[in-house]
Amino acid sequence: MSTDAQNRVRSWTLDPTVPTYRPPEGAVDAHCHVFGPAERFPFSAKAKYIPQDAGPDALFALRDRLGLNRSVIVQASCHGTDNSATLNAIAASNGSARGVAVVDPSISNDELEALHLGGMRGIRFNFLKRLVDDAPKDRFLEVAGRLPEGWHVVMYFEADDLEDLRPFIAALPVPVIIDHMGRPDVTQGPDGSDMRAFRALLDSRPDIHFKATCPDRLSASPGWDDFVQAVRPLVEDYPDRCLWGTDWPHPNMEQRIPDDGALVDMIPRIAPTPGLQQKLLIDNPMRLYWSEEWP
Repeated sequence: MSTDAQNRVRSWTLDPTVPTYRPPEGAVDAHCHVFGPAERFPFSAKAKYIPQDAGPDALFALRDRLGLNRSVIVQASCHGTDNSATLNAIAASNGSARGVAVVDPSISNDELEALHLGGMRGIRFNFLKRLVDDAPKDRFLEVAGRLPEGWHVVMYFEADDLEDLRPFIAALPVPVIIDHMGRPDVTQGPDGSDMRAFRALLDSRPDIHFKATCPDRLSASPGWDDFVQAVRPLVEDYPDRCLWGTDWPHPNMEQRIPDDGALVDMIPRIAPTPGLQQKLLIDNPMRLYWSEEWP
């Protein structure tokens, strides 16, 4: 674990390797975050972790190092429902970033429209009990029904909670993206109970997408081989509904900081053909986040 003088946590490497794999031109990192800078964008009083600053300059420098071109910045839980840090990063991107907001369900329609103008294209509902204190499903459904045209809902939950969340997911009136595939136990393999349950969820609605992300969080094997074995069939079977991202700066991973270059080198292992890589890295995220610019 790395901390600064104020005991703020650093969960990312300062010297990631340059990946061997070269992503195609236009590739999107569809799941990343920014932290602060805290002097301008203080952390929430309810934050479960207080990280060091990881602002837009660091994000875009890493993106260049990894050979990526666009970013989808997901509001980090440490900033609560104040989306200013994420909006600031989008504004600094010269059009190369979009965002996913975290909002209080009582947000007004005018405030939602302001988020849209700032580059947001979805809202995130976090059901991880270790990160949030309350997840009011009824209020989440109400605000989901008021989203600007073209928006979607991003959901973060753990595999054990999927069954309880099925009615809620079925009731959402907009497309859905599941973060990190709902954190399945990848050691079970592609035919394990967690992956079968997740496939059933995908089959229940044609507009549910997933992020084939976070081998560093989910794998239990050297080289993340169990992640590849479990996730590659999912990408191959649902090629129009998968996205990929680094998860930089890897919240709460200070004990097992991943190498971002190694994460990029996982892409051809889970999407082994150029056609799958095109869908995973470009076609699917562009359709969801830059549709107004996508022919």
